[in-house]
Amino acid sequence: MVGENRLENYKHLGEECGVFGMYDFDGGDVAESIYYGLVSLQHRGQESCGIAVSQTNGPKGKVSSYKDMGLVNEAFTPDILDGLKGDIGVGHVRYSTAGSSTRENAQPLVLNYVKGTLALAHNGNLVNAPELRQELAYTGAIFQTTIDSEVIAYYIARERLVASSVEEAVGKAMLKIKGAYSLVIMSPRKLIGARDPYGFKPLVIGRRDNCYVLASETCALDTIGATFIRDVEPGEIVTISPEKGIQSDKSMCIEKEKHARCIFEYIYFSRPDSSIDGISVYDARIAAGRFLAKDSPVDADMVVGVPESGNVAALGYAMESGIPYGQAFVKNSYIGRTFIKPKQKNRESSVQVKLNALTSGVKGKRIIMIDDSIVRGTTSDRIVRMLRDAGAKEVHMRVSSPPFLWPCYFGTDVPARDQLIAYNRNVEDICKIIGADSLAYLKIERLEEMVGGKLGICKGCFTGQYPIEPPKTDIRGDYER
Repeated sequence: MVGENRLENYKHLGEECGVFGMYDFDGGDVAESIYYGLVSLQHRGQESCGIAVSQTNGPKGKVSSYKDMGLVNEAFTPDILDGLKGDIGVGHVRYSTAGSSTRENAQPLVLNYVKGTLALAHNGNLVNAPELRQELAYTGAIFQTTIDSEVIAYYIARERLVASSVEEAVGKAMLKIKGAYSLVIMSPRKLIGARDPYGFKPLVIGRRDNCYVLASETCALDTIGATFIRDVEPGEIVTISPEKGIQSDKSMCIEKEKHARCIFEYIYFSRPDSSIDGISVYDARIAAGRFLAKDSPVDADMVVGVPESGNVAALGYAMESGIPYGQAFVKNSYIGRTFIKPKQKNRESSVQVKLNALTSGVKGKRIIMIDDSIVRGTTSDRIVRMLRDAGAKEVHMRVSSPPFLWPCYFGTDVPARDQLIAYNRNVEDICKIIGADSLAYLKIERLEEMVGGKLGICKGCFTGQYPIEPPKTDIRGDYER
């Protein structure tokens, strides 16, 4: 079943992937900067990582790459980084929602073909990957991975055979692929970024001296000392080269009214110090907490957040309600966000490995606990019990997202409906299951307000109304991002 081996961590949702690309027009090596950029994007995926680089003034088509399982600082040693020589490169951190998590499926993908080489890093999920994969297979394509990113790479390579430029080939490939994607692509002499027309996944442009950067989040720019230039617009293709700087192709852009950014970038996925499409993630989470305090108030002694993504919303709740903000949990910082346990029976125990209640902080108090979401409810039940065992008099849970009622097909690890605790249950039923004294969710109508009321967002996992028609069958167990 989708997500069965991916949600054993104490948090609820599987992260997305993170992409990073860099081009030093002065010819300096970029691998080390890409490394630090990926470290700052580590929260978006901890299963595998990789870097591919090339020398633009060297032999055309020669790419040096390395990828492996695990965290960035575990996979890359100083010796490995020293061996990655190149002034242009792309990097990737990965989290898969289903299927095998193997080194072969790690990115970036590197293709050698008639026109040279292509290295691609992808964040997102295609809804028509099976059909495209079959079409390619019947025309002779041999696949080395089970990820839909390889489908994208193949189509770009095929279109490049007849296109006048690699960016034109990317545009033609975008006419074929459907779904959510932010792409960073390295060709022998160009760095290219592309974002799907709905804008599901974020992608930003930055600059440091004479280096240009593409990244999933602005926090990655800050880490390497780059200045934010702008977001890549939904549907836009940007081409970066020394000869022409940043070129823009907006022929794939659609009306702003149809944009559908993933709201979970603001609720959970992105770091709070990032900004996406002009909206501060921190400010969005503060707003969510304030809305919860306005719409679902309760008498209590302290407001606490479930680390990390619940903390800022908890602060917003405290600011609005006047109830003191405090700390109820101590987090083990030396365990990654995806502490994987292979069996369901171990899922609960892994919570206490990552979190422990701060008894002196909660004993005898009425606690309002803010978390970003409830998926199956197993984790929430465990954390509520943890507070009670530490002596909390009352535990009131507030959730900074609406109830999950539908799966996601666009890159968020929301499982099938029958695995969702909110499916066929009301709030009172869920409250009893998790053992809280009260429970309230963020109202759906607050989501637009949370991002300033000026961004098109996707609410499909809450409403079942998707911006793109979903697959007729759930293929997430067979194809990964």
